[in-house]
Amino acid sequence: MSIISGAGRARGAGSAASALRRLLGDRRLPVVVTAVLLIAMYQFGSYRYSFDGQVFPNLLINNSYLIVAAVGATFVILTGGIDLSTGSLVGFSTVLTGVLMTNHHLPLEVAAVLVLAVGAFGGFLMGCMIHYFRVQPFIATLAGLFLFRGLSQVLSGESIPIDAGSVERLAQFHIPLPGGTFLSLGAAIALAVVAIAAVVLHLTKFGRRVYAIGGNEQSAVLMGLPVAKTKIAVYAVSGFCSALAGLVLVLYKQSGDPLSSIGLELDAIAAVVIGGALLTGGVGYVVGSLLGVLVIGLIRTILSDEGTFSSWWIKIVTGLLLLVFILLQRAVGSGVKTR
Repeated sequence: MSIISGAGRARGAGSAASALRRLLGDRRLPVVVTAVLLIAMYQFGSYRYSFDGQVFPNLLINNSYLIVAAVGATFVILTGGIDLSTGSLVGFSTVLTGVLMTNHHLPLEVAAVLVLAVGAFGGFLMGCMIHYFRVQPFIATLAGLFLFRGLSQVLSGESIPIDAGSVERLAQFHIPLPGGTFLSLGAAIALAVVAIAAVVLHLTKFGRRVYAIGGNEQSAVLMGLPVAKTKIAVYAVSGFCSALAGLVLVLYKQSGDPLSSIGLELDAIAAVVIGGALLTGGVGYVVGSLLGVLVIGLIRTILSDEGTFSSWWIKIVTGLLLLVFILLQRAVGSGVKTR
């Protein structure tokens, strides 16, 4: 009987270990954990601070530009790269918009097209440096960080108010939601960017190439995939999203500030990692990045409502969360390898 019971316990332990490996091998696990964390935090906030119906839409409104920037960072991180120029390019885009509209009196539509073109071209140049000149992404995008931050200061040493009627009308435009709540145009743009990015990454050849390169670049080369074009395009997408985030920030603040968005690139990377993307590439979902931004935004909301914590606690809690999700990534990575 003892031998039989011992064998039963061994089989039970083996099945439990096998189930744990399957769970850790599921690449959707970090996204699920992020979603559960967001729901739990929101329920806690609703209980302690009596959140009203506008709190969740406000999370989207107040973090709309970060959502757009995080989408661009997701493309880069999925290939195993990194983009440190995001925050500087966002700030530069706000200043360039202000200069074009205030000093040169260009309409918003023309200014927006020029800003988006400059952002995409800047990302394209960094992508070329990374692929053709074998410059590490960290170094190439660090150069972009200093370049765009310096250009912002050259264009204007101080904040530029944008008093154009078109910007004011778009900034005040609200999309009504049930229950008397609403979304801003910037938040709607951010959600549209997330939806488009999800379609591109999961339903197009370009998206499959992005995941393939992040999974194993050498294998992607041997498979005959256009690695060079894809990697360069990914950084161009990141530059485009950063410029678009700058335009959304213009609608949010109605000004261009050379000192805005300092450190935004770190928030975007943190959101992508908290959303379940592996820094080594090949694993991640753009919806997870959206959830990561909302988690960071909810941390700000809860600590602000608490009123007894300094703003530095936002960074501390975000850092602790980032550490937890990096450890979870390691567990998922080991689970995938053992499958």
